Amino acid sequence: MNTPVSIHPQGDIAIVTLDNPPVNAISAAVRKALWQAVEDIDADPTLRAAILICQGRTFIAGADVREFGQTPEPPHLPDLVDHLEAARVPWIAAIHGSALGGGFEIAMGCRFRVAVPQAKIGLPEVTLGIIPGASGTVRTPRLAGVEVAVDLVTSGKPMAASKAREAGLIDAVIEGDLEAGAIAFAKAALAKPLPAPISARPVAKMDDAFWEAKRKLAAKPGHRAPLEALAALRRATELPFDAAMAAERESFLALRTSDEAAALRAVFFAERAAPRPDALRDVTPRKLAQVGVVGGGTMGAGIAAALRSAGLPVVLIERDDHALARGIDTLAKTFAGAIKRGKLTEQARDALMEGVTGATDYAALSECDLVIEAVFEELSVKRQVFENLIAHCRRDAILATNTSYIDPREIFAGLPGAERFIGLHFFSPAQIMKLLEIVPLPDTAPDVLATGFALAKQLNKIPVRAGICEGFIGNRILKRYRAEAETLVRRGVPIAQVDAAMRGYGFRMGPFEAQDLGGLDIAYLQREGARAAGQDVPETLGDILVGAGRKGQKTGGGWYDYTEGDRTPQPSARVAELLAPHIAKDAPGLEDVQIAAQLIAAMAAEGEAILTEGIADKASDIDLVEIHGYGFPRWKGGPMFASGKHR
Repeated sequence: MNTPVSIHPQGDIAIVTLDNPPVNAISAAVRKALWQAVEDIDADPTLRAAILICQGRTFIAGADVREFGQTPEPPHLPDLVDHLEAARVPWIAAIHGSALGGGFEIAMGCRFRVAVPQAKIGLPEVTLGIIPGASGTVRTPRLAGVEVAVDLVTSGKPMAASKAREAGLIDAVIEGDLEAGAIAFAKAALAKPLPAPISARPVAKMDDAFWEAKRKLAAKPGHRAPLEALAALRRATELPFDAAMAAERESFLALRTSDEAAALRAVFFAERAAPRPDALRDVTPRKLAQVGVVGGGTMGAGIAAALRSAGLPVVLIERDDHALARGIDTLAKTFAGAIKRGKLTEQARDALMEGVTGATDYAALSECDLVIEAVFEELSVKRQVFENLIAHCRRDAILATNTSYIDPREIFAGLPGAERFIGLHFFSPAQIMKLLEIVPLPDTAPDVLATGFALAKQLNKIPVRAGICEGFIGNRILKRYRAEAETLVRRGVPIAQVDAAMRGYGFRMGPFEAQDLGGLDIAYLQREGARAAGQDVPETLGDILVGAGRKGQKTGGGWYDYTEGDRTPQPSARVAELLAPHIAKDAPGLEDVQIAAQLIAAMAAEGEAILTEGIADKASDIDLVEIHGYGFPRWKGGPMFASGKHR
């Protein structure tokens, strides 16, 4: 039977190589093999050190999450880390790629840690609703101090090698060949007295004020894990090592079976699978060297910003010089916002802007591999854009529409080259929102569809294939969600209570607050268009408000009233007056949890219909759409998961 671990002596130093593709996850087989490697090396009197190095693109990137729902097999990870630390021969972790979670805990079991400059280390367990379970909260403060440990563990964010070296988490950054550098480091380290094992090192005790300040920083609505991790870190400073370890393990095991961890685990798997649909695994995407964007408004500028941030040169097209100047200015302001938030330097902004070519002549798109239309949501306008693109773009250029509601088949009807047409539905602000709905048409070529997914990966977005229907996946569910919210209001539930119930569930805003922010007239115009096309669309409560001039915050009132310069929603006597004839009197009240349950159930029911019709491939795709496009709380797993309809 092949073992994932091999040992190759280099003089008196053993090179221990772990090879468990794709990310060297800590499976039961890996734990057993590493345990045996410690035994074998300790039994060889000629060996004075061991270097743990990994094959493939990364060091140990964490536990094998596929085993989370299974009964753990010995040796358990905490025991393996202790076994490494107690070895006769000192071990050195040689890190490339990422050493995350259990991977970094194994590295802390080694006496030394070295890494290439591009490497990252971290303890991201809180992002999966758990805490480190193999000494992450106990050894880290002894290794690098309490302040560093709290930041690393409660944030879950990885740390680059250079910063980790400064923080004391690793001992050296290796330039050049990692194995050769690790051997040189080992020889130098063996010439000096060995440092104490991490478990034997002292740890500072912090006062109550320190822990209270960190508690405020770590607290996240709906998430237990960050505060549990903080509590474990505090125990590590106040209890003996063994007692702190036992408490950490107890907390880890309790959290691992929590609803929060199950939901976050489901999201993790869905996100990992999203960029690689099974149907496209053997399809090679087209190469993209330059991308065009037609339309320099908020959406077009956001798409251009996302493309430039991913390193793609952009040609931005507008209808005239004035509109083009406004579009370039919108793009510049987008990058200026990133500078203000500390996400971008002025030098980087200048380089990004240099990669943008503005033009009013579609001929400037002649060398683009992909062109994305992002103009006004009007069929005739979009069709005119694509007629111009057909005339000026290469015959093999991919042509994409960013439409939110219009049937892409109507946009492209009768145009030549049907195999290269596709829908790429970005969400605003496009440079920030991670969701990308990819909408193939009946004749879209497989490599064009694969290119859409490859582009999403390059833009660091979550791609989801959506079939063609009104609103695709996300906006179709949003429509059902809003309709159900109005149904509750018609039954006598106060508007403010509906919003409060959904905030309590985990949304940042309730459905009516969100409509006021985005504008009630957007959905109203969609309904009016459907009515003009002869569809029977009943009047909504939102229609009544728009008819009275209440379009949301931009008009000083929508579902709520707003004062100038203040976005705080205030209950509106005018809204109560307008809607009174449509609201039931003396209706029985509902608890907030009942309101939330009814709205989530409506979303899930629409999701089931979407699955039945083949608009979405799987329930987890629907959950990803709602989490990354519509603010569904991640720790609830999405409407399908929360409703038990995810299988």
